Amino acid sequence: MSLEARLTDDMKAAMKAGDKDTLGVVRRVISSIKNARIEKREDLTEQEEIRVVRSIAKQHKESIEQFRAAGREDLASKEEAELEILSVYLPAEMDQAQLEAVVDAVIADTGASSMKDMGGVIKEVIARTGGQAEGGAVSALVKGKLGG
Repeated sequence: MSLEARLTDDMKAAMKAGDKDTLGVVRRVISSIKNARIEKREDLTEQEEIRVVRSIAKQHKESIEQFRAAGREDLASKEEAELEILSVYLPAEMDQAQLEAVVDAVIADTGASSMKDMGGVIKEVIARTGGQAEGGAVSALVKGKLGG
């Protein structure tokens, strides 16, 4: 079942159950996926759908940090609850050792040796991890491995 079909089923279930929080989050994700599809002018792959959900999750994480810095714990906890709902639609994150093994393999396969090669390495690592690694973590690891 595709991610969008799963979201639609979950939206219907949330409507029937009267779960406004889940309904709001799921509607936002469906809307973002549809907007991405319109922007691309063709159907999204599963990876692209996951990228959209990951982007929304990143926005929530940033909002949580900003609300906490401003002393708005009430808004931060609301964002955390929405982030928890979103996490159901994301693949499990790769642990550090697995990610490091993928980065090492990509560096060996591509022959990368300097910071000039960083962009290509990151792109390939993200492709190989299938959405199971966050871009920031990949970037930091590649930067460390290539001596930046």
